[in-house]
Amino acid sequence: MKAVALTRYLPVSDPQCLLDVELPPPHPSGRDLLVRVKAISVNPVDTKVRAPKDKIEKEPKVLGWDASGIVEATGSDVTLFRPGDEVYYAGDITRPGSNAELQLVDERIVGRKPRNLSFPESAALPLTAITAWESIFDRLGIDRSGRNSGQAILIIGGAGGVGSIAIQLAKLVGLRVIATASRPDTEAWVRELGADHVVNHHGPLPEQVRALGFQDVPFIANFSNTDTHWQAMAEIISPQGKIVGIVENSGPLELGLLKSKSAGFVWEFMFTRSMYQTPDMGAQGQLLNELATLIENGKLRSTVKTTLSPIHAENLRTAHKLLESGKTIGKVVLTDWC
Repeated sequence: MKAVALTRYLPVSDPQCLLDVELPPPHPSGRDLLVRVKAISVNPVDTKVRAPKDKIEKEPKVLGWDASGIVEATGSDVTLFRPGDEVYYAGDITRPGSNAELQLVDERIVGRKPRNLSFPESAALPLTAITAWESIFDRLGIDRSGRNSGQAILIIGGAGGVGSIAIQLAKLVGLRVIATASRPDTEAWVRELGADHVVNHHGPLPEQVRALGFQDVPFIANFSNTDTHWQAMAEIISPQGKIVGIVENSGPLELGLLKSKSAGFVWEFMFTRSMYQTPDMGAQGQLLNELATLIENGKLRSTVKTTLSPIHAENLRTAHKLLESGKTIGKVVLTDWC
């Protein structure tokens, strides 16, 4: 089968950082689906895993954690899907990724592809949607039935892949959304998605939030640099409020800043359930199915902004460059194998 892989960890400017390769096709067993990948998207995790380091892989390593495709075969214990089903998923970071024509993925973390979306539109969603959903509902504990309606949430990194979904989910349950954006095009994008207010994350956030009439906010979802915004978040968060972050810190975080407010900070890492085979691992498949229904009912939209074709190493290198520029809006998708 065709795949894009690496053996050395190199800068994206090096054409050897991602290579077109031929690999033997995998075979499903247990609860695995064998999926014929039709489209993929790229996320910051791809660039972080690929980033330069002193390591050489003995066998080609396939990255990629966002895909849509068609079930080709199933393992003996599969009960949720059958060959021919159209699916979408983010996969498991401990297993070979989706940058290949065929991929094995546990059925419990797979959802049915939204019927009204194309394969590329669907491939843009899983990782960011799972991350946003778990951040808003599981980590921050925001009520899905709307009991937090009218309360404010600050979403840092609103124009990125995760922020683009989080804005929509927050509006869906009635929250007042303050999103960050720093350029006219990103500000227009977050307002299009439903943000009530926009502030610039390159400026002093506490002053900007107060200028909007909010002394503090009970919820903060930071999908950008944790270290950069830590002091500001500690100042903005309400007493007994909650903060969620997804970008690992590079230095110690001063948790004492949250103590007098009895405020909480929690990490979101969407691979936790699959990595540790948690008892609620199937929640991600259920989440993706619920998301598909919301999309089909017109309550959520895909966040594709850039589509590249076909899927090969050169286009994947281009996608990685776009993400590393820090200026992408929404998601970058690749479709069709050459």
